[in-house]
Amino acid sequence: MTATEARAPEDIVLRLRGITKRFGALVANNAIDLELRRGAILALLGENGAGKTTLMNILFGHYLADEGEVLVADPGGALTPLRGGSPSAALAAGIGMVHQHFTLADNLTAFDNIILGTQSLFRPWADRRSARRKLDELMDGSGLRVDLDAAIGVLSVGERQRVEILKALYRGARILILDEPTAVLTPQETDRLFETLHHLVAQGLSIVFISHKLAEVMSVSQRVVVLRAGAVVADLITDETDAAHLAETMVGRAIPQTVRPEMAPGEAILVLDKVCVPGAHGRPALSDASLTLRQHEILGIAGVSGNGQVALSNLICGLQTPESGTVTLHEQAVALGSPAGMVAAGIGRIPEDRLHDGVVGDMAVWENLALEDYRSPAFCQAGFIRGGAARAHARRAIEGFDVRCPGPEAATRLLSGGNVQKLILARVLTRDPNVILANQPSRGLDIGAVTEVHRRLLEARGRGAGIILISEDLDELLTLSDRIAVLHRGHLSQAMPTESVTIRQLGLMMAGHDTETAAHDAA
Repeated sequence: MTATEARAPEDIVLRLRGITKRFGALVANNAIDLELRRGAILALLGENGAGKTTLMNILFGHYLADEGEVLVADPGGALTPLRGGSPSAALAAGIGMVHQHFTLADNLTAFDNIILGTQSLFRPWADRRSARRKLDELMDGSGLRVDLDAAIGVLSVGERQRVEILKALYRGARILILDEPTAVLTPQETDRLFETLHHLVAQGLSIVFISHKLAEVMSVSQRVVVLRAGAVVADLITDETDAAHLAETMVGRAIPQTVRPEMAPGEAILVLDKVCVPGAHGRPALSDASLTLRQHEILGIAGVSGNGQVALSNLICGLQTPESGTVTLHEQAVALGSPAGMVAAGIGRIPEDRLHDGVVGDMAVWENLALEDYRSPAFCQAGFIRGGAARAHARRAIEGFDVRCPGPEAATRLLSGGNVQKLILARVLTRDPNVILANQPSRGLDIGAVTEVHRRLLEARGRGAGIILISEDLDELLTLSDRIAVLHRGHLSQAMPTESVTIRQLGLMMAGHDTETAAHDAA
């Protein structure tokens, strides 16, 4: 096919044709066709394991497709084949990607992060002056303003994301892939991002927008492509569909709406009183933090990532001891600094990083399910693991929590993210803990898996557990929480009844406004 024969109709800038990728017997992508037009935002949806990440890795050159081809329009509009398996070829063709987890060096300035790897070693100062002029023009034209001389480590999350987008645009991206771009942004930062995206597409940029937040997909995109089991099951005009239909198309069934039933809180279970936890560079990670968690209650903790959530989570799980203040459980002082002691005291943990902190990937499913209880009489006798009992427990948990895996002997690393999360839920909830720490429990999960996680947490609340829900998803917090507090730079606000706060007010508090100012500004 010649470049002339491949002339793109209707300003098509990207065409994926018959893309198939197999990993052993697993078909991750199955004959996928996809087109992206100039100056458009295409949303890509699908369950965890549907093939979205694999497809984008093929497009960006991290994977090589087994079958099919990727065609990219050159500056003249002709579609030409993209050399597979080469990120440098993708960059040269004008494809940029901003990952959910930023790839920036905190100790370098924004300017140095953007130009890293693009400058000649033989004309460093002349090239830096030229790069500065180019970036100033790029920021003026795109509306993406950032202090180029500031170290990445002192920038807000929203500013870091602007640096990532500028980095892609500086390298000449005409097609931009955004993977869960709002996962760590406040509502105000999300609004600014969407304004920027609309400004960029008006100038001709084309965007592939990957998100699990259906309201955002409806707001920002013109078309939606839905993947299920590695294949395209729908290619829709956004204005001709709705969020409920998209959710059902993603998972192949109707998704019930999560409803938090009214429930009177019980007695206090966990109390933190003026707790201080040391952090890096002499700044406290938690400063005079106080909270009270009661039975039959979900206490939500909002905040932009990096504002003390890790310290609060580690404190409750026994991984960190406070510098001052007290922690009591059932009115008894807790001996902190012992994760095993906290588990024995009736605290269940759903960690933020399920793969790194939640499971041991090379261990079997049954071993991970018994990991926090392997010394109990149920699984241990005379110092030896009762393998039969542990495997029987695993089979019940797999069935009860719908953990989709070959069986108890399967290596946990082979499970999808959603199924790993259900495995952790099974391990925690089958022990019927008094206190549950749920740290980002639905991050990166599809709508079906999110609904299941929420249902399980509400069931535990109904049985009498108190749940601390740490989440950057404000919709999740407002749906599940009875009360919400906000963490900002280690300071924890007073918990407010969920019905008394708005998503805009929470966003302002996450950005550093006090409660009264945020309420006034949100009005």
